[in-house]
Amino acid sequence: MIFKAKPFIKWVGGKTQLLGEIDKQIMSLLSDNKDYTYIEPFVGGGAVLFWILQKYPNIKRAIINDLNHDLINTYKIVKDNPKELIESLSDIQNKYLSLQENDRKSFFLEQRALFNTDSQDSLQRATLFIFLNKTCFNGLYRVNSKGKFNVPFGKYKNPRILDEQTILSDSAVLQKVEILNMDFAETLCYAHRNTLFYCDPPYRPLSETSSLNSYTKEAFNDDEQIRLRDFCNQIDKKGYKYILSNSDPKGKDMDDNFFDKLYEKHHIQRVLATRMINSDADKRGALTELLISNIY
Repeated sequence: MIFKAKPFIKWVGGKTQLLGEIDKQIMSLLSDNKDYTYIEPFVGGGAVLFWILQKYPNIKRAIINDLNHDLINTYKIVKDNPKELIESLSDIQNKYLSLQENDRKSFFLEQRALFNTDSQDSLQRATLFIFLNKTCFNGLYRVNSKGKFNVPFGKYKNPRILDEQTILSDSAVLQKVEILNMDFAETLCYAHRNTLFYCDPPYRPLSETSSLNSYTKEAFNDDEQIRLRDFCNQIDKKGYKYILSNSDPKGKDMDDNFFDKLYEKHHIQRVLATRMINSDADKRGALTELLISNIY
């Protein structure tokens, strides 16, 4: 099967490489020909979303959510105004690619400053969001304590700012998706009968310097991880299914049993995943990550 819809942005911690392992856990669940509802409380780049909706047509209803307002705005624009977005991205891409490298950096900083004024309409903000994602360092999305985007310029020779086919394919898939911008715990009320949740929260950092989860000004700390565990317990108690991904603290410290204790009543699987974003090249490479679920 060829999947035409895929993430329209780069996103730290994207789950494309884990799709095979996720599929092993949900295949029997979603292959029973029952109609399903699918909910992602932390949609991020949407790798699992676009893959699962194309592979499993018996998912008749989907809900995605994220606390990042600009990310959610961009999903809504891709869904409802793809042609206008394509035209806007084409314009900014032509301007950017016509510039020399030094001028490109200045243009990037101008657009970043404009984005941080919060003065644009929804289409303009979505355009800037995608532009900055494709031209900033490593495709990171990071904000400071005031909620201002502060990722530096990325020196890419020929970045593909506009991917017209992906936007059109994503828009088609998103037509059956309800898009929310709220606290993750509030998504529970959207579950109905046969429901599968996939939770991909900001990962618990393996060290004080490895946190890449500041994509909102609110920190996702250990207290939030515990609140997420309580949320998963509620999902289980109501008879719904969930699968959750997170970092594996044991990859750094074998005595760190944070998640093993937190989810001791549920199924914990360790899988290999490659992390490419780290300022220290020696720390990139294969590490174990966790897939936790109540699917047995």
